[in-house]
Amino acid sequence: MGAYSTLADNVEVYNLGPIDIGDHTVISQNVHLCNGTHDYKDPSLPLLRPNMTIGSGVWVCADAFVGPGVTIGDNSLVGARAVVTKDVPAGVIVGGNPARVLKPRPLGGMPSCRRDSEEAETVSEHARATPAS
Repeated sequence: MGAYSTLADNVEVYNLGPIDIGDHTVISQNVHLCNGTHDYKDPSLPLLRPNMTIGSGVWVCADAFVGPGVTIGDNSLVGARAVVTKDVPAGVIVGGNPARVLKPRPLGGMPSCRRDSEEAETVSEHARATPAS
């Protein structure tokens, strides 16, 4: 899990295969990351353990489902209750069941949430030195 990334309350992580989460990524409440399945084409239903990758700067909104082996590109947004079964390109907003690209994610002009470790420490020191009102 990358720097400054978070899993909110009640996130279900079913990680039979590896799940990589980039920096500055938010996985919102009640999201289900399902990274295991069975090969339905084989009568013995062998277990499959694919790789799941969720890039940097991604927001997976509440109640979304992300299926096995999916890659979500950097700076994308998965809408609430979306069902993601295929890869998501970088820099887009997806939603629906099944999830589909709705539009580009407009990041231009937005303040950056990224902070290097020195700046983060300066902010923390300021917060500790400021008396509560």
